[in-house]
Amino acid sequence: MTDEYSTRADSRQPIVAVMGSGREEHPELTGPLGEWIAGRGCHLLTGGGGGVMAAVSRSFHSVEGRLGRSIGVLPGNPAAGEPGTPGGYPNPWVEIPVRTHLPLSGERGREAMSRNHLNVLTADAIVALPGGAGTRSEVELALEYRRPLMCWLGENGTIAGLEEGMAPLAGSFEELADFLEREIGPPGPA
Repeated sequence: MTDEYSTRADSRQPIVAVMGSGREEHPELTGPLGEWIAGRGCHLLTGGGGGVMAAVSRSFHSVEGRLGRSIGVLPGNPAAGEPGTPGGYPNPWVEIPVRTHLPLSGERGREAMSRNHLNVLTADAIVALPGGAGTRSEVELALEYRRPLMCWLGENGTIAGLEEGMAPLAGSFEELADFLEREIGPPGPA
């Protein structure tokens, strides 16, 4: 039984989480990143909304023959007593929607009732792209939980309120890819 379990666990596809703006797509970052994740046989995890989340999911989804799936951890609307998700969730490229009762995070992204905890704790590696308070809280949680994290901001991107030097920063896509390969291992079977 132990051998069977370890064989299945060793063959599990890694999950790469991509965090970033819910409004801006940053295609110069999300395009190559989504394709790279798909090409490595990984699953992609996002918050399932617009902006970076939609753009990286669209890029990931465009890769033919990929093995991984696009996972979206979706917010709920508990205050309104509704089981549904807010408008714009999930984006059209989410293949596995994980519906939660947890509200949109923003400034409250580190609170116990934030889905950001699920995003950070589920991933084998986390990439933070430019974003606002919600992205900052996910970076802070990744650091707090000691999860593998790399920020990639491009030439002019920022994460609102994140202090310089607080989190590891890739200076290039190659540096980001090296980080991901160290964390998730070699590419899966094609």
